[in-house]
Amino acid sequence: MTLALLRTRFLATADRFRWIGPLALRLSLGAVFIKSGWGKLHDLDSLTKYFGELGIPFAGFNAALSSTTELVGGTLLFLGLLTRLAAIPLSVVMSVAILTARRPDIDGPLTFLSFIEVTYLSGFLWLLLAGPGKVSLDALLFGRHAPAQRAAPPAG
Repeated sequence: MTLALLRTRFLATADRFRWIGPLALRLSLGAVFIKSGWGKLHDLDSLTKYFGELGIPFAGFNAALSSTTELVGGTLLFLGLLTRLAAIPLSVVMSVAILTARRPDIDGPLTFLSFIEVTYLSGFLWLLLAGPGKVSLDALLFGRHAPAQRAAPPAG
């Protein structure tokens, strides 16, 4: 068997299982943010104090907002419902976390890219652009499991 044939067979097999990637990402990110949002909502006083120490304006409001965003957004990701929409506010929450809580720790590109918040942000970006995959409520309800394919323009 030639290397080219092995490659072709591998890629054909891998293509049949491409649905696993977005499912695994949604479930893992969803679980993390459901747990995080739930915990923060049940300890808003501590989070409000921490946000105040970080200099985040309207610390109480923003603590409740970010906690609720994590819980609701994480739940939507987990279910694969309104996935692309949910990825946007979760991306904002992670961006604020990086710019406030993690900014003092940035000492170069490698450190920045190794933050778990950047990993989460990358996952949200991927879900925003690629969608939730075919094993999702979005696919079931709206038929949006794959990026839209455009028809080729008519010839001449």
